[in-house]
Amino acid sequence: MANIKSAIKRNRQNKKRRIHNRVFRGSTRTQIRKARNAIVAGEKVVAVEEVKKAIIKLDRTAAKGIIHKNNAARRKSRLMKQLASMDK
Repeated sequence: MANIKSAIKRNRQNKKRRIHNRVFRGSTRTQIRKARNAIVAGEKVVAVEEVKKAIIKLDRTAAKGIIHKNNAARRKSRLMKQLASMDK
């Protein structure tokens, strides 16, 4: 456990930020899951909407620095690839 005042404060801040970021990461994962389920179900119109929502969530999460921008780009790319494979 930290003994220095600044380290104690830093631990408090980190805990608060971790909880805050966890909410965003979790909601982003949920949206990606919804998009993937719609793609698997074969519902083209619903899948397009859900993928759009997931991309918005990923962009927002990356902009806040919660996930790395390359991580967001990779996930968006994979989602779009899955969406495109529905036509085949």
